[in-house]
Amino acid sequence: MKKYILAILLPLLLTACTQNSRPIPENVSLVLEKAGANRSELEKVLDTYQSPEDAEKYDAACFLIGNMSDKCYTGFEVSDTSDNIIGFSALDYPDYTAMTRAWDSIVSIRGKLHQQRIELVYDYEIISADYLSANIDQAFHVWKNNPWTKFLSFDQFCEYILPYRSTNEPLEEWRNYFEEDYAWLKDSLKNESDPVEACKWINNDIKSWFRFDPRFYEHATDLGMTEMTEGKMGRCEDMTNLAIYAMRANGIPVMSDFTPYWAKSGNNHAWNAIMGADGKIVIFMGGESNPGDYRLRQAKAKVYRKTFALQPATLAAILEKGEKAPAYINRNGIVDVTREYVPVSDVELQLDKKAPDTTRFAYICVFNTGEWKAIHWSFIGEDGGLKFTDMGTDIAYLPAYYTDGKIIPAGKQFILTAEGEIAENQADFEKPVTLKLSSTTKRVTTETTDFAEKVFLKEGETYELFYWSDKWISLGKQKASGRPLIFKDIPSGAMYWLINTTPTKDRPERIFTINDEGKQVWW
Repeated sequence: MKKYILAILLPLLLTACTQNSRPIPENVSLVLEKAGANRSELEKVLDTYQSPEDAEKYDAACFLIGNMSDKCYTGFEVSDTSDNIIGFSALDYPDYTAMTRAWDSIVSIRGKLHQQRIELVYDYEIISADYLSANIDQAFHVWKNNPWTKFLSFDQFCEYILPYRSTNEPLEEWRNYFEEDYAWLKDSLKNESDPVEACKWINNDIKSWFRFDPRFYEHATDLGMTEMTEGKMGRCEDMTNLAIYAMRANGIPVMSDFTPYWAKSGNNHAWNAIMGADGKIVIFMGGESNPGDYRLRQAKAKVYRKTFALQPATLAAILEKGEKAPAYINRNGIVDVTREYVPVSDVELQLDKKAPDTTRFAYICVFNTGEWKAIHWSFIGEDGGLKFTDMGTDIAYLPAYYTDGKIIPAGKQFILTAEGEIAENQADFEKPVTLKLSSTTKRVTTETTDFAEKVFLKEGETYELFYWSDKWISLGKQKASGRPLIFKDIPSGAMYWLINTTPTKDRPERIFTINDEGKQVWW
């Protein structure tokens, strides 16, 4: 009887063992464990590609699943300092100016506003086998059947063609839509092997129907494909995602780079880049400017490239449970590409202030929209030493800690010169100076017809001058009268900041130093 049962069970056991005979990488196993009730959907994808001819597709499935642990849809709402949702919708206003006025009005009543995460849905919890398998099959089809993709290695294919999502947008099918929409592409090319030319054709079409709208700065939830194709507008993040959909659906290797914060102006930015047949990266802006035409003129302290693959050396990957880090640099899927864009230098510092208990990291910040904001990190050495790698030069920086969601100064504010030298800014009260100020930002200085210096200040409004010494310290207020403001007996050698005292959403005023000729140098 036992032999009879064994004879029946043995084929079944062998079938079960060979159902997924290929090895499962450790990172894939970890995601399968996280998936819970949806585990069977992910396993179906692995089972689909068991035959020898599907070896590459199996590896591609492992790439997607193994790097899926942080991939999700994230929804945001505007909230006040108590995390009460305001119910603010940027698109309720006809333009950016009207939206900003409404925002400033709410701030005057409710205090500072911010984007609060209200929804988080991980892909491994909801993604279906049909969706993932279709994505893999379609990605392979465009890779193997288009002449402009022949130069791509498997690893490049996995990073720049295969991924089914770009950021934290809603999960949707987009490959069929854009492959069908650009079915004419191959017939339009002069050089079929040139992915950059193919990119230009598609981007020219996107430019004809999609546009940037600054109102979306306060619509922090990334748009999905349906929202973009129907609404036909979005912010820079949405524009890069749209280009990625359209390009990757046709086998064109496109990615997105970003700076967490501009170094000498407000806000931040994301843009696209394409890998040419020679392996070189060329930047462009989806729906706005083509490869070869696009320029980034603002000062860049840090540039990162988004990746689908999780990067083990990122800050997010080494944070321990309970440790918090600033936004934008707290991501698993980014690599530092600053040296591809600007001259860089490593910054080595010695901490002036003892780190808070259990603090392992320090940060380096640029000044942006009225605040010091973190753009890179360093381990704190046993001797209090820091090393920030590949920092853009000719930029003002501040070393800091990140405690309870706030940036706390950790050392002296300094300028990293164009030569890569550290020049500290320190207020010197022994050598006071008189400052003659006519603007809060960099302006072209001209004279009016009566030979008076032109003033870029709002007459009748009050301005306040500050200098930096571990915090912004006031040097007094003056009301603008159509002439430059004169501040006497001001400490020399400091970093200064002149602001309009009327609260504004963007806080555009820039910091400055005074050079040996008594002129403002803007940072």
